Amino acid sequence: MDTLSLQVCPVCSVKIESGEKVLFSHGKPGTRERLYARVCQYAKKSGCINTSVDAGTITDDDRYLVPTGISC
Repeated sequence: MDTLSLQVCPVCSVKIESGEKVLFSHGKPGTRERLYARVCQYAKKSGCINTSVDAGTITDDDRYLVPTGISC
């Protein structure tokens, strides 16, 4: 049986399972690229375990969607 490796980021407390599967506090699991696109690139705090060097190719699906048709 393989041992499941689990990393916990000391900055945002997100859990990364087996080096790739990100367990967010809410919602379905994602990737390190999605975590970087939504959190890490903005937080930029020392100790983050998901730096830009670690991130692969970030797609538009990884970013938050920009709502359309909303006016203030």
